[in-house]
Amino acid sequence: MGFSAADIEALWLTLRLAAIVTLLLLMIGIPTAWWLCRTRCRWKGLISAIIALPLVLPPTVLGFYLLLAMGPNGPVGQLTEALGIGLLPFTFGGLVLGSIIYSLPFVVQPIQNAMEAIGERPLEVAATLGANPRDTFFNVVLPLAKPGILTATILGFTHTLGEFGVVLMIGGNIPGATRVISVQIYDHVEAMDYAQAHWLAATMVLFSFVVLAILYSRKHLMIWK
Repeated sequence: MGFSAADIEALWLTLRLAAIVTLLLLMIGIPTAWWLCRTRCRWKGLISAIIALPLVLPPTVLGFYLLLAMGPNGPVGQLTEALGIGLLPFTFGGLVLGSIIYSLPFVVQPIQNAMEAIGERPLEVAATLGANPRDTFFNVVLPLAKPGILTATILGFTHTLGEFGVVLMIGGNIPGATRVISVQIYDHVEAMDYAQAHWLAATMVLFSFVVLAILYSRKHLMIWK
């Protein structure tokens, strides 16, 4: 007993999805977290609540409304069609967009916490040495926030790996296109092929445990240092 060709295809698609989504999440999440740290905008609380919404919403609810938004009558769907991209539901691009929204708080919040922990003193010292805001951000803020960025990277990647409700609602179950590992496990269970489901599920459990063990071991070492 081992992985079938369909299992390997789903694993590869899931890893590719998680890698792309994590990269995009960092590009979005780092400046968003910094803005939330520094802004005095009165809408900050509302924006923070919107970003954190996937933490409390059932994935199927979020996936349903994303499906409507990306559909032919939704604002996102009308925009993508006007741009010549076509509709995103049941495509890999749709999975990427849905995964970014679903995993965004898992990236923004650790980075924001790390940036807020820096405090004002290092920024003031950098300013007195003649550093402009751009230099301060890249040479002071990002290095000091590195542990939070690492945590966000791992959480964003692993959270994307484990998605089910959102990806099923948006992507469906198209082999080689949208059938990710969580959907593949569901298919095995639905077909009562528990042995094959166990292979995939146990692999995901082991992988997630190793990643989290590395993450918490690094935190423990940093505390003792």
